[in-house]
Amino acid sequence: MASNTATMVNLPSGTQICTTIPDILYLPELVFGGLVWILVACSLVVPANPQGWVMFVSVFCFVLTFIWMLVFACGGHHNNSSWVMADVACHALAAFFYLSASVSLAKVTVDLRDGSFQSYQLNISAVVFSYIATLLYFLHSILSAIRWKSF
Repeated sequence: MASNTATMVNLPSGTQICTTIPDILYLPELVFGGLVWILVACSLVVPANPQGWVMFVSVFCFVLTFIWMLVFACGGHHNNSSWVMADVACHALAAFFYLSASVSLAKVTVDLRDGSFQSYQLNISAVVFSYIATLLYFLHSILSAIRWKSF
């Protein structure tokens, strides 16, 4: 007869966050989110409203990810399901925000096609990095949900 005992998954702390899935995605999320932040800040676009949303999302997600990574690295979390659920919620929200910002930034970039070539190139790079950050946050939320299910 098969046993119905589930294996308990411990949340990583310290340097273990650099070696465990999905926590290894913190650093690429910070890198690509920071690149979006820098590239959007360097470009001058006439419709500032969509760019403002992209800046808010990139700065908010960068700070949130950095603080969340520090909480895990310093061991400020506990091995219970509420922290795992909060990890899923945090990264799912970031993925949703980045998806909305990426679509908005892509629309602004398409409209900028006839404008300054340098701003156009910066925005194309920002769009690519924004979609990569969206993918990373989405993968992190899916992998965190799998960890939550096994918790």
